[in-house]
Amino acid sequence: MNKIVVLPGDGIGEEVTDWGVKVLEYIGERFGADFTFEYGLIGHSAIKATGDPLPAETLLKCRSAKAVLLGAVGHPMYDNDPSIKVRPEQGLLRIRKALGLYTNIRPIKIFDELISASSIKAEILHGSDILFLRELTGGIYFGNRGTTEDGLKAFDTMEYSRLEVERIAEKAFEAAMKRNKKLHSVDKANVLDSSKLWRKIVQEMSAKYPEVEVIHMYIDNAAMQLIRDPRQFDVVLTGNMFGDILTDAASQISGSLGLLPSASIGNEVGIFEPIHGSAPDIAGKNIANPMATILSCALLLDLAFDMKDEADCIIKAIDDVLKDGFRTRDIADENTPKSMILGTDEIGAEVMRALEVRLNQSVMI
Repeated sequence: MNKIVVLPGDGIGEEVTDWGVKVLEYIGERFGADFTFEYGLIGHSAIKATGDPLPAETLLKCRSAKAVLLGAVGHPMYDNDPSIKVRPEQGLLRIRKALGLYTNIRPIKIFDELISASSIKAEILHGSDILFLRELTGGIYFGNRGTTEDGLKAFDTMEYSRLEVERIAEKAFEAAMKRNKKLHSVDKANVLDSSKLWRKIVQEMSAKYPEVEVIHMYIDNAAMQLIRDPRQFDVVLTGNMFGDILTDAASQISGSLGLLPSASIGNEVGIFEPIHGSAPDIAGKNIANPMATILSCALLLDLAFDMKDEADCIIKAIDDVLKDGFRTRDIADENTPKSMILGTDEIGAEVMRALEVRLNQSVMI
C-alpha cells in the first residue's frame, strides 16, 4: 500500500504541499514506488466546509493510508477570540489522538549557508544537529481542564502514565543508539509530580541501554542551554508542552521555521508536516518557503517507506539550492541579491532541478 493522504489545511498549506507532492511524485516515478494521493480537509477549511475541524471522511482516509502529508492549520479569526468553541487546532489534537501518534520527531540541522540567517552567533551554531522527540498525545494538552462559572479561575492538568513515558522513551533511546549515544531528557522534576514519574521511568529504562549517556535537565535550564550551546545536544526527549516550546525556540538555530520538518508517528500511519504555521497573511502570494514541507517529505520517505537514500538525496538537493545562492524571502539577508530571492514556485522548481541532477549523477556513478 503506497497511498499518501494530503491534508493541505489552511493558509499557505496548499502552496507548500503542492511542492511536496511534486517531489514525491518524481521520486515515485524514478524508483517505481507508484505513490497514490488522496486529499482531505482539516482545520479552518474543514470547519468552513463541514463545521468540523476533522471530518469523519478525513480520518477514514488517513486510517487507510501509509502516510499523511499535512500543510498547516489556523486562521486569524480565532486568534483574538478564545470564546469560539470549534477551532482549527482541535482537528490536529484529535487526529493525533485518533491515529495514536504519540511521538513527534523534529530534526534541527544547520545548513551552513544559512548560519547568518539566525540571530545566534555563527560560532555557537556551527555543527549543531539535534533530534527532538516530543511526546504528543499526553500531558497538559490532553489533561482535564476547566473554568469556574464565575470565570475567575481556570485549571489545566498535566498527567502522564508509565505506558506513555515508556513508549516514547524507547523510541528516544533507539534513536540515540543510531546517532551519538547521548540523550537529554527534559522535565521539571524538582516541582512537578508528573515529571518525577517521567524521570524515574527514563532512568529505569536507561539500564537497557548502557551505551547511551543519559542527562536529565530541567526545562528552564534546557531552554537556556539550547541557545547558549546547542552543540551539546544530540537526542532530546521531553513531554508535550515542553517539547512544543523547545522546538519552536530551536527554530532560531536554523534561522527559519521555513526549514524545519517534523514527523508525528505511532505504530502505524504517520503524519509529516512542516512546523511553521498557516501564515494567512502571505497565502496565495507566492512567497511561502516550501522547503520545510519538502524536507518533511524526506522524513516521510525515510520513516514510512524505508527509502533513506532517496530521502538523503532530497536533503542534499536543498543544500545544493542554498549553496547556489537561492533564497526565499524568509531566509534572505541584506547581502542576498534581489535576483536570487525566489517565490514559492520558483524555489520549488530549483529544488526539483537539483534533485534531478543529484539522481542522474548517482545513476552515472
